[in-house]
Amino acid sequence: MADQAPWLRRCTQAFALGGEIGADDPHYRPREGQQRMAGLIAQTIASSGTLIVEAGTGTGKTFAYLVPALLSGKRVMVSTATKALQDQLFLRDLPDLINRLGTPVRTALLKGRNNYLCTHRLKLNLTSGATGDRFLMNALGQVQRWSVTTSNGDLSDMPGLDERSAVIPLVTSNRDNCLGGQCPDFKTCHLQLARREALAADLVVVNHHLFFADRAVRASGMAELLPSVDVAIFDEAHQLNEIGVLFLGTQLSSFQLFDFKRDVLAAGLQQARGLCDWAALTQALERAVRDLRLSLPAVRDKTSSRFAWGDGAPAGVDTAAWTSALTVMQTALNDVTAALNSVTELAPDFERLYARSETLAEKLKSLMAPVLHDHVRWLEVGANWRWVDSPLDSADAFERAAQVARGESTTSAPDATGEVGTEAGPTAWIFTSATLGDDEALDWFAQPLGLVDAQRAVVSSPFDFATQAALWVPTDLPKPTDPGHAIVLARRLTPWVRQLQGRTLVLTTSLRALGIISQTLRETLADDDLEVLVQGESSKHALLSRFRDYAEPQARRQAVRDGANFNGAVLVASVSFWEGVDLPGEALQLVVLDKLPFPVPDDPLTQARAKRLVAQGESPFTAQVLPDTAIALKQGAGRLIRSERDRGVLVVGDQRLATMGYGKRLLQAIPNMQRLDSEVALQAYLDEVITKTSTTAS
Repeated sequence: MADQAPWLRRCTQAFALGGEIGADDPHYRPREGQQRMAGLIAQTIASSGTLIVEAGTGTGKTFAYLVPALLSGKRVMVSTATKALQDQLFLRDLPDLINRLGTPVRTALLKGRNNYLCTHRLKLNLTSGATGDRFLMNALGQVQRWSVTTSNGDLSDMPGLDERSAVIPLVTSNRDNCLGGQCPDFKTCHLQLARREALAADLVVVNHHLFFADRAVRASGMAELLPSVDVAIFDEAHQLNEIGVLFLGTQLSSFQLFDFKRDVLAAGLQQARGLCDWAALTQALERAVRDLRLSLPAVRDKTSSRFAWGDGAPAGVDTAAWTSALTVMQTALNDVTAALNSVTELAPDFERLYARSETLAEKLKSLMAPVLHDHVRWLEVGANWRWVDSPLDSADAFERAAQVARGESTTSAPDATGEVGTEAGPTAWIFTSATLGDDEALDWFAQPLGLVDAQRAVVSSPFDFATQAALWVPTDLPKPTDPGHAIVLARRLTPWVRQLQGRTLVLTTSLRALGIISQTLRETLADDDLEVLVQGESSKHALLSRFRDYAEPQARRQAVRDGANFNGAVLVASVSFWEGVDLPGEALQLVVLDKLPFPVPDDPLTQARAKRLVAQGESPFTAQVLPDTAIALKQGAGRLIRSERDRGVLVVGDQRLATMGYGKRLLQAIPNMQRLDSEVALQAYLDEVITKTSTTAS
């Protein structure tokens, strides 16, 4: 330990006044919580342990884990929740810190397969013309022109390419259709280049989806990468369990089958035209997949719904119609498999397609078998369908971390040959987020991942919420179950939006409420030069960028020059905006939550977990519903105060928070804000916020 002491001391000293982090910033002030968190992480790395640390908003958790990671001299993997956070870490935070610390560290960014251009699939789909869509063919041509200019093949760098574009599956590979070493473009493969760089790096940045996808398969990049790192750090770790259950189970979807059908047609027409009737075979499979969807209930509002599993069929579905449609689909898939088997020797593409067909058949067989006692099965239905069988939690993926936490040997069990080896992998595991539980034990996060023996810590936010923010819970609104609740709330908040000239974020718990509130606000604010931005009408990034622009004087002046008629904006959004939204400063001064974010009671996963709790003698409402709601409430409330200078109001339009007994527990999830007791007090507080903001700005 003697040789480790200097770097351990440096980890905390870097954050001190005059230290490396704030050396060039005259306004820098040390944050006690950040120093404490950095020290805990450094000790965990040095002692090869497992740490769960909740870091309140404003702690500076990113630097708190990156500094020990960079100074430790160990190989590190950092996993984030989204690709946007990956890019922020790799392109902004890491270069900044490496420069400040003067530490020569090689870093790499590794994303999932569908982020990298596959030149082989691009050429295959361009030459076959199998898409039969001139718009897609035009898009393929644009990608082809871009392909000769890119050095890394990261599709996020291509101008004008929307991440939701239908062309992306045509120019990227997945683990089913990748030819690996047999691919004619293997030597120049962008994905393989990214993996080689990741394997050679001291610190590699991945995301949770990639971590789980490759852990589940253990045959692609992460299977090589994870055992080679000493330290695994998970930021925004509160999402791990829900992401994990989807990756660790079995999934079969209409998208997978349509993608397979398209690849079979493209390869068949290009490399085996005339040997089989590829058009008829693939059309039969496509028709069978669509007919299976027709056997299922219609879904309102173009959203997807989860149907729990009944006796051999989705609950509420005509069993005979489902079974008949499933039989037809099996037959169509078997016919395609037989055709592929007859041409496998012609090209590597056919070998891979034949293997994919067998994999799809295996998934189908698995999903038709009885459900395991610790699993849950459901069918998700929207415009397409997805059939899922998953474990109730993600503990299996973190067994190594649990072993480290328990101080157990990581020697693996004997394999088929009787050999006993040592499991390779990280010796230190760190999990962090601003929201990991509704109490200091953080059991909500630790238990589903099997990390009951991990060290746990809560680092409080440095913000003075009692001074910076206020909370109002109106008790005179209609009950949350009343159909008129949303429209009354929208009319009620209209004068507050006018008072602030926008600067308002409304978070809803359903798409129905989203539609009602946004439409009502557009009607009531029609004459106020205030724009109502609505989730779904543009990308999340575009909506947040436009919302921020209204807080920038220069952007407002430019908008006026461009002929814009708006002086401010209110943003109405649902589930995906309850977290990961950072709007510091005067851009956002009022956050309205329409209701308490209780989990959907008829969700199959929620029901299965509740049934398990009942079997264990526990109350699902106390042990599951309230903690889940508290976490979501904490996330939503966390959008309001993002810096030491922010001021604002949180309104929760759900009287149950103030009138029900469980409201006290949920209130503990919200930072200790000043409580307002009337709308008059709210308006007075908003006036004070506006006055102080104007004074600060001047």
